[in-house]
Amino acid sequence: MERVIRGVMHFRQDVYPQNKDLFGTLAEGQHPNVLFITCSDSRIDPNMLTGSAPGRLFICRNAGNIIPPHSNETGGMTASIEYAVAVLGVRHIIICGHTDCGAVKGALDMASVEGLPHVKEWLSHTRSAMEIVRERHQLPAGHRIDDCHLDEAIEENVLQQVQHIKTHPIVAAKLATQKIQLHGWVYHIDSGEIRCCGHNSNEFHKFDEYYAEALQQLAQEDAAQQAPE
Repeated sequence: MERVIRGVMHFRQDVYPQNKDLFGTLAEGQHPNVLFITCSDSRIDPNMLTGSAPGRLFICRNAGNIIPPHSNETGGMTASIEYAVAVLGVRHIIICGHTDCGAVKGALDMASVEGLPHVKEWLSHTRSAMEIVRERHQLPAGHRIDDCHLDEAIEENVLQQVQHIKTHPIVAAKLATQKIQLHGWVYHIDSGEIRCCGHNSNEFHKFDEYYAEALQQLAQEDAAQQAPE
């Protein structure tokens, strides 16, 4: 807790005064362009990962970056997605998993969370991903999936959560009118790399390959700004 207290004091004495204009603007409201859904894991920092200042990302976090399929039951994820898309008008939704994910480890071996009833119920939303991995490798039903399939299960979980969010009516409507884009990411903690997929894809690609067109456009814009008049 000592580090947290020191951090708050540093923020109040140094960071806030240096960014007073930014925080003054943020005090009047938020206008994020991206809904960033990721895991609660303490090793993931969405703002640091994307180089985003406060106000740029609308962030939702939970164990396993899970998005329950839409239903008549209201939950925090459902309400947050609806608000981000319908009210804030985000244009992009990123669902970001990560390597060494504890939630996916639990989903691989549900017996390990037997004494955690709420965790077990929550991880049931990863079942389709785990069954795909099981079927792909012809593993016995109900049997523990080996850790050697962890990275594959992490990617498959992101793919399935991308499918889940498409069942939410407001997201489906915006996708149908091309007013929103879905992005599936897996962040590799040990290397800083990100692998990506789209909402109609079952394959992941390197970040630079997936966003090659956007990166080329950014490079051209940077060159134009630096060119002498």
